[in-house]
Amino acid sequence: MATEPKADLALGNVLRRLRESRQLSVRTLAARAGFSPSFISQVENGQTSPSLASLERIATSLGVGLRDLFAETEGAGAGVVGSVGRPAMTGEWSRARVESLTTPGEGPRLEAIMVQVRSGGASAKRPHPAPAPRFAMVWEGEVVLRLGDAEHRLRRGDAVTIPAGALHRWKNREDRDARIVVVTFRA
Repeated sequence: MATEPKADLALGNVLRRLRESRQLSVRTLAARAGFSPSFISQVENGQTSPSLASLERIATSLGVGLRDLFAETEGAGAGVVGSVGRPAMTGEWSRARVESLTTPGEGPRLEAIMVQVRSGGASAKRPHPAPAPRFAMVWEGEVVLRLGDAEHRLRRGDAVTIPAGALHRWKNREDRDARIVVVTFRA
């Protein structure tokens, strides 16, 4: 996801720190995640950013959750993530914004994000596997969820449980933004 330059650099710094702490080369991480080494290098240097699906592949390859890729910000403490100033990344090609609703680091293996998908936006170019079981609820608007071979139109308040490994993709075909809360349960 293309982000603001400051957010790109923060993501890149977090990614580099996580990669180096695991003693992985750029080439090794790229091979594990299924990307080119130049793509990983560009992400680390803030020159480009991956889609939500690509971020999940990178996080899984590092053995961390998506929330761990967000730079830490000052918060209210004790795991509180305020509605103002929470870590976020915005993708221009995907027309989506992802906000972290949980704090990075150790603790419960539960991570929650708010995905805002603008009109015409999608979570990825094609369906991608869920890295772990997840629950999602449409908070606002309407989206089409491609889950396996089926498409489901979900409206405000509709919810779905997505099994680990299930191919899925969110798409907003409406003329207004949609927001989805996605909670992932990690072992």
